[in-house]
Amino acid sequence: MEASGILYLVGTPIGNLEDMTFRAIATLKQVDLIAAEDTRHTGKLLHHFGIETPQTSYHEHNAHKRVPELVEKLQQGMAIALVTDAGMPAISDPGVELVQGCIAAGVRVVPIPVVTAGITALTASGFATQYFGFDGFLPTDKKERRDRLEILRSETRTMILYEAPHRLLRTLEDLAESLGKERRISVARELTKLHEEFWRGSIEEAIAYFTDHAPKGEFTLVLEGAKPSEKPVWTEEVIIKELQNLIDSGISRSDASRQLAELADLPRRQIYQLALTL
Repeated sequence: MEASGILYLVGTPIGNLEDMTFRAIATLKQVDLIAAEDTRHTGKLLHHFGIETPQTSYHEHNAHKRVPELVEKLQQGMAIALVTDAGMPAISDPGVELVQGCIAAGVRVVPIPVVTAGITALTASGFATQYFGFDGFLPTDKKERRDRLEILRSETRTMILYEAPHRLLRTLEDLAESLGKERRISVARELTKLHEEFWRGSIEEAIAYFTDHAPKGEFTLVLEGAKPSEKPVWTEEVIIKELQNLIDSGISRSDASRQLAELADLPRRQIYQLALTL
C-alpha cells in the first residue's frame, strides 16, 4: 500500500465493532500518525484491534491550529489517518477543514469508507431512496434554523437529519410546526448497537411517543419528502410565529405583513390584522 504523503479518511464503526473493515485496520496499522477526534476513545478502538500507531488530537476546538501542522507533516512525506469517534470523518465533523487544507496544498486524500448512520437509517426507513438529501444537525441559531426549516417544508426528497437526545423533542416540535404534523418520519436510535430501535409514524405521533419515552442515545431522523404539489401549511399559528420572527428582526408590522402575504399568497389585510395582535 502506498503510504507516503497521503491523508487517509478512515471510517470507524458507529456502534458495533464488527463493522470495522479489514482495510481500515490495515491502514491504521501502516500510517505514521492517527489524528483522532478523541484520543482516549480512539485508543480503546486501537487497543481492541492491536494497533500501536501514535495519535494526535484533532477536533473542532483545535482544528484551526492542527490543519497547518498536519498539512506540513503530509508535505514532508508522512502518511496520516484521520478518524472521528464514529463513522466517516468530515461528515458533520471538522475533518472537512483538514480535507480542504490538503486539497489546497496538493496533498492526496484517500477515503476508507464504513457504515454511516445516515445511510443506515435511510435504508430501513421505508421511504423513497432514489432521491435523498443529508442535512446533518439543524442550526441552533434562531434565524438560521427558521430558514432551514422553510427549505425543508417544500423539499420533495427524503431528508436525513441528526439530533442529540436532549434536543429531540424541540426539533420534532419545530418540524411539526413547519412541515405539518402529518408528515411521516422514521426515528432511528443507537444504530448497530445492542439497543438499536426504529420508530416510524407521523411527526405528531413521534412527539407523543418521545414525550412518554425519554430520548436516549444518538438519533437519526429520516423525513419523508413533501409531495410535489404540496404547499406550505399556513395555519394561524404558523403565520403569527413568522410575523413575530420578522418583527423581532426589526421589520415593521406593515412590511412584515406585506412580505408574508406575498410568501403565503394570502390577503395582506388578513395578515396585518394578526400582526396588530402582536
